[in-house]
Amino acid sequence: MSSTPTNRPPRFGNRPGGPGRGPGGPNAAPQRPAGALGEGRAGADLIDHVVHINRVTKVVKGGKNFSFSALVIVGDGKGRVGYGAGKAKEVPTAIKKGIEMAKKTMISVTLKGKTIPHAVTGHYGAGRVFLKPASEGTGVIAGGAVRAILEAVGVQNILTKSLGTTNPHNVVKATFDALRNLHLAQAIFKARGRTSGSPAEAVVPAAVAEPVPEAVAETK
Repeated sequence: MSSTPTNRPPRFGNRPGGPGRGPGGPNAAPQRPAGALGEGRAGADLIDHVVHINRVTKVVKGGKNFSFSALVIVGDGKGRVGYGAGKAKEVPTAIKKGIEMAKKTMISVTLKGKTIPHAVTGHYGAGRVFLKPASEGTGVIAGGAVRAILEAVGVQNILTKSLGTTNPHNVVKATFDALRNLHLAQAIFKARGRTSGSPAEAVVPAAVAEPVPEAVAETK
């Protein structure tokens, strides 16, 4: 029967024999402040997410050249968001280029509180993304690229469904197409010349009365 050694190294953090990088360990990474999202590369007032990184191999006469493309989402959490694709020989440089491009292409999204004003479907190529407003406490029911975009916009309650391709580039562009088509009811009423909440007052021209032929008395 083997005996258990008594000189076993002490445990650090939550990992046996590890360097103590887990929660509470001496070498644990500093915790992100509450409510902070993204990776913190776009600046203190912006939220950034790396959606997809693709490695591209080009075969040349002397061998192979490797490069990377990064799809990045950047938003301020208050209704503005953009996306960009950066390409470089190294991943950090590609991400940095993507962030700079996303900052230049940011759009303003119409929100209604912490959700969107109405249901909408965005299209781009084979990508289709359906967005539906949700009640308070629902959360962001989304995944992948759609979730990254909605978190960067600042939406907190929404239901989504990706109905087409899973290509992250097409999904991102379809989601942005849906966000561009969001409008508040007041803006629609104003564009149609109506007041908010009142029924449409259609002006119907008076009908022109047609002359009714007199009944001809039958004679016996």
